[in-house]
Amino acid sequence: MDIQKNKENAIAFYKMAYEGNPTKAVELYVGEQYIQHNPMVADGPQAFIDYFNRMQKEYPVKSMDFVRSVAEGDLVALHTHQIWPDNDQYVTMDFFRFNAEGKIVEHWDSIQQIPKTSAHNNTMY
Repeated sequence: MDIQKNKENAIAFYKMAYEGNPTKAVELYVGEQYIQHNPMVADGPQAFIDYFNRMQKEYPVKSMDFVRSVAEGDLVALHTHQIWPDNDQYVTMDFFRFNAEGKIVEHWDSIQQIPKTSAHNNTMY
């Protein structure tokens, strides 16, 4: 298993889907099985495609920066900063599990809105 390649593929997959081409992202990076742990998205590649197509239609203007990526074994974690319409900002942490062929087969995520105020001067990154 190529951990560095998995990191690169997780980033490429997420970026491609987020920017409006989830069908191509699934074709290139997802295995036959795709287990989803986000309660808003059903299992399977088509459910992922449908969800991201809907997001692109409803929110065509948004941005995402990859803050860091970490890989261990068959897992890759991505830490991102997302900006949505009206400067609505989120921190996300996504975890992807890869199969032996280097394809994504499982996904977990955690999303937190960045508050307007904080008890400290640290960023959420």
